[in-house]
Amino acid sequence: MTCPFSYSNNSRAAMSTPPNVQNDLPLQSQTDATSLFKLPSSRFTFWLVLCAMVLLGTNMRAPIVALGSIAPVVQGALNISETQIGWLGAVPMLTFALGALISPTIGKRFGIENTLIVMIVLLTLGMIVRAVIPTWIGFLSGTVMLTLAIGFANTLAAPVIKQHTPNNIPLVTGLFSLTMTVTAGIVAGVVLPLSEWVGWQWALGGWSFLGIFAIAIWIFLRLRLGSSSDQIIPIATQGFSDISMWRTGFAWQIGIFLGIQSLLYYTVASFLPSILVSKGMSAVSAGQMGSVFQFMAPLAILSLTWLINRGRPTQALAVFAAVLNVIGILGLSYTSTDLAWLWAGFMGAGCSAIFTLSIMLFSLRTYTTNQASELSGMAQFVGYIIAFFGPLGTGWLHEVTDSWDLPLLITLILMIVNVGIAWLVSRPLMVDGKKI
Repeated sequence: MTCPFSYSNNSRAAMSTPPNVQNDLPLQSQTDATSLFKLPSSRFTFWLVLCAMVLLGTNMRAPIVALGSIAPVVQGALNISETQIGWLGAVPMLTFALGALISPTIGKRFGIENTLIVMIVLLTLGMIVRAVIPTWIGFLSGTVMLTLAIGFANTLAAPVIKQHTPNNIPLVTGLFSLTMTVTAGIVAGVVLPLSEWVGWQWALGGWSFLGIFAIAIWIFLRLRLGSSSDQIIPIATQGFSDISMWRTGFAWQIGIFLGIQSLLYYTVASFLPSILVSKGMSAVSAGQMGSVFQFMAPLAILSLTWLINRGRPTQALAVFAAVLNVIGILGLSYTSTDLAWLWAGFMGAGCSAIFTLSIMLFSLRTYTTNQASELSGMAQFVGYIIAFFGPLGTGWLHEVTDSWDLPLLITLILMIVNVGIAWLVSRPLMVDGKKI
């Protein structure tokens, strides 16, 4: 029996590359390309890229969720206010958006791999700065550094996967997303007891060793595979690089699709325990529902990756994930807390599946690596700007109305809208509207 997650030279994900690209190249061009680039075997490339993406993924959520788990300890140690802690929670979405906006241009100018190496260094330094400069300014500076670097990595991950493993996009993307989720869950669970053993500075800064490992393998990848900026652009795809993402309907659709999902994710992550407590659930049980929400992610990502690798319709999967969010928020809003675990699980699965699918679509619906980078940057910029107003707006509406009813109703309406957008973005069309 063949493993459903096994490496494949002929995955259906090859639809991300226009048909007959190699055949469209003149014989002389093919000969020149072969002589210029003596690339490693495709199997070696696959495993090298997979290892690099997994190590990158271990660093991209852990520093953020670690702070959430240890926030009261940090607040007491630095003697800072609730407002300052709030800013530390808001900074990531703003820097993610900024990184998404500027990273495609920088990646194109200096090479995606080169840019990612610098960003992993910056991310690692940010973790160290937060630990060794125990002041408000030091902690804020380190947080800005590492979250800006993550914003770049969020955007440039998809084009790296497209560039080096075009026939295994769903598999590599799924494992990359899974790594982010699992590592974040492990760190969130151990950072508080670890702080009691070694102190909060080591508990937060000690994870920088993962960044050091990531730097090493990315430098090795760069030396073996070269830089994307050095690659020859096939003649058959050169005309597609002129598409402006800001003027493309698909780019806006996927940006809004990702943004509404992220709005729900960050809102639920921030307020789910408070909402359930207001409905009569104990604080301990409400906190456990937050864990259910987070731990549904691995199951959702593995299922999505397996189904796409098996050739299941992307459109059906996208719509199903969006419907899960609708059911989850509907149950949370209008039923008792008896099935709170089910509603939290539905929303956790829906959010994780939509995020992973969006990353896949950045590669599957574009023709070139630079185009994937530009789509990823534009969509994530739009998405994180939308997401920024989720916790902010929900908290403000709750404060004004002294009720969760209105913010939950607005969130429900947005989730219903996202079902329609899910159907649009997952149609078998390329970014320019041409059928696959």
